[in-house]
Amino acid sequence: MVVWIVGFLIGTTTHILDLVAGGLGTYAEVPTPLRLFWVSLTVIDPVTAALLALRRRAGIVLALIVILVDIAVNWTVFATVGGHPLFGVVNQTLFAAILLVTAPILWRWFPTPSTAPADQQSSS
Repeated sequence: MVVWIVGFLIGTTTHILDLVAGGLGTYAEVPTPLRLFWVSLTVIDPVTAALLALRRRAGIVLALIVILVDIAVNWTVFATVGGHPLFGVVNQTLFAAILLVTAPILWRWFPTPSTAPADQQSSS
């Protein structure tokens, strides 16, 4: 779980640094939908990390969706437009592989709503 959380917090930090460095013009070289996607990860990544820290199964699902969409987008940009370093897309792909392999373990470890403590259920 720690590897998952750290990975999404690294993503958060990367996007925050991009926004700080580029301001409103960050990712301006790419089409608007792609730009909006990357900026949205500034919020989605820490939400994912928080759900994982709270041991919510929704965090597992969200994490897998986010990383699979992100690597699909980034590999597509790498192959067609350029600008992404190979090191970055390969690392993201390896991170995705780790998530896919360990997801069943986390799924079994995270409580189901019916087995969660009553105070945890009421905050769901």
